Amino acid sequence: MSEAEITPETPDTPGVAELGARLERTNELLQRMLAEVAKTPSTHAIFVDAGYVYAAAGLLVAGTEDRRSFDLDTEGLIEAFIDKARTIFADSRLLRVYWYDGARRRIHTPEQQAIAELPDVKVRLGNLNANNQQKGVDSLIRTDLESLARHRAISDAALVGGDEDLVSAVEAAQGYGARVHLWGIESGGGRNQAEPLLWEVDSQRTFDLEFWQPYVTRRPVTTYENEGEPPPSREEARFIGAQIAATWLVERGRAAMAELLPGRPYLPGPVDQDLLIEAERLLQRSLRGHSVLRRALRDGFWQHMESQF
Repeated sequence: MSEAEITPETPDTPGVAELGARLERTNELLQRMLAEVAKTPSTHAIFVDAGYVYAAAGLLVAGTEDRRSFDLDTEGLIEAFIDKARTIFADSRLLRVYWYDGARRRIHTPEQQAIAELPDVKVRLGNLNANNQQKGVDSLIRTDLESLARHRAISDAALVGGDEDLVSAVEAAQGYGARVHLWGIESGGGRNQAEPLLWEVDSQRTFDLEFWQPYVTRRPVTTYENEGEPPPSREEARFIGAQIAATWLVERGRAAMAELLPGRPYLPGPVDQDLLIEAERLLQRSLRGHSVLRRALRDGFWQHMESQF
């Protein structure tokens, strides 16, 4: 074959000049894209397990985990969290605060409604069983963390919680490139956050008593006008216990109340406390220190429950 028959270019083969132009164009597009990415601020979100906050902060400031014994300034606390995040993630913007709590039948309480109306706050509700235990909250946190990280909606997540079940949520978010920062509450003795969770996160931060004191206020002890009168009889206490059981069956549902049956004649601590407070409200007098009447109250409660199941 002669040199004249060899053609260096064909219609389908670009020349050196054309390849150079394409490379230059590609390089220009990459530079524009990198410039846009550089201008796009990183984004963070705050994920708050309300059950952990109430229990740990209540114990630290008010000496009790019982929500009914203290008030929590949720609006002020959320604003404080936002301010902290603004300082820690200085070059980042807030997406929103996610507030996770439990409610019976997932129906907002007035307090939860007020939180949901705050700007930049999203309330997510799990269920609350007959023992006043949250169900489904951890899975809600995992779903939100994973989804936001997968869609690159956040680069950093501040997680206020302590349950070991949150480890999978942290792993899911980290798998998509998000960094997870664990925020905790000072504990008087020992830890109130699971060690596997502490090991898994990218950073840890603990807020002390001084931080929490402005937002937790102990409620005054209820006093009744008829405290000086003779206490109710055991029959009256037993009747009130049965009355409360009947009311709770309607309000909380048979399935939820049936969960209590395997523990009889004992009631879980939170439920027993609910029973006492409701009985005192109906009787308009304190039953503290009246162990015989409190036993009669439980007897009436179980008597009605056993008649229904």
